[in-house]
Amino acid sequence: MSVSSSVPRRSPPLRSLLAALLLLPGLPLPAAASGPGRAAIEAFSKGLQSLDGRFEQQVFDASGQAGERSTGRISLKAPRQFRWEYQTPFPQLIVADGDHLWLYDPDLEQVTVRVQSYEEQSSPLAALIDPGELDRQFLVREGGQAEGLTWVRLEARRPAESGLASARLGFAGQTLARMVFEDQLGQRTEVRFHGWTRNGALPADLFRFEPPPGVDVVGERREGADVRPLQE
Repeated sequence: MSVSSSVPRRSPPLRSLLAALLLLPGLPLPAAASGPGRAAIEAFSKGLQSLDGRFEQQVFDASGQAGERSTGRISLKAPRQFRWEYQTPFPQLIVADGDHLWLYDPDLEQVTVRVQSYEEQSSPLAALIDPGELDRQFLVREGGQAEGLTWVRLEARRPAESGLASARLGFAGQTLARMVFEDQLGQRTEVRFHGWTRNGALPADLFRFEPPPGVDVVGERREGADVRPLQE
């Protein structure tokens, strides 16, 4: 199968999510001053070992025109595992297993794999489950109160090398309710979360991925010669 880029061609939800997940790590700087947003993050993260819930995602282009709406399930487990599964309108899957990051588009019959240490360290959601990463990866600013939520603004410490311009997290009390992020091209993605289960037992195979037989696998792995290099 011919591949023209490192991300599947027909996958707007996947691309918009990667704008938030595939950031480069920044340099450690002093933590931001405390405030309601910082307090909400700390309350949400305290004692957090795993999360499982549902999401609804809406993408908007640079002019504000609404694009595809999608829904699915998200699961995270400390310290380095997560699963983001789009279920409607098109199935797509992102799995971080602790060693590799897998992106699977069933419609294209294509899997993209990358060494995880290059990718997920700056994920806003991963930072929430590992608060020590938060200030190392982001400038954390108070976002005020709006729509009944307490907002926090996260800015990548090295925006010139990141696809993400900014991210905002909205908390309802101690619960993460919204995530809004914008890429360098002005595309905005809004994610609403609900049905969170904290520290529930999550099966180990939830964070494992084996490419289905016959799919095209591109990217890089620590072990495995059956992976074609990404075409830039």
